[in-house]
Amino acid sequence: MRSRGVDEKPEDEDFAAFYEQARADCLRAVYAAVGDWSVAEDATAEAFARAYASWGKVRGHPAPRAWVVRTALNTHVSWWRRHRREVAWDASHDGEDRSPQDVQVDRSVMQALKTLPGRQREVVVLRIFLDLDTKTTARVLGVSPGTVMTHLSRALAALRAALAPTAQQEPVK
Repeated sequence: MRSRGVDEKPEDEDFAAFYEQARADCLRAVYAAVGDWSVAEDATAEAFARAYASWGKVRGHPAPRAWVVRTALNTHVSWWRRHRREVAWDASHDGEDRSPQDVQVDRSVMQALKTLPGRQREVVVLRIFLDLDTKTTARVLGVSPGTVMTHLSRALAALRAALAPTAQQEPVK
């Protein structure tokens, strides 16, 4: 255990513990939503910096990890709006993505997630990757719980169709 320095406060230690526990999950969730490793790293780092700056508020949030993920996604959208260009997801880009072992996302799952509309990806990320309940997810996204359930249902149906192995049927004798 390290000794506390002059400038270090208990809040700093609290945030450091949160960062260590939440970083990998948040980074994986943002990566799943945006599909580009370097963009996910940048947006997540910015979101954690904002969380640190507002730690008193974020600490009291019902789902601090979701707050970080939502902030990272908002940061990404704001960047995109400022630059008014969108980088298309295509097969050639996938080879550039690199993710460390601790935040690995299965390539077939990423491919399937990339086919989903943005809001459905966000719902999957918050409900499945971060394991938030429907009400918390709705609050984080600013939509109704029914909307979350609808997006999740449609997203899971699309993911099942994309990820389910095609069953080879044998001819009936």
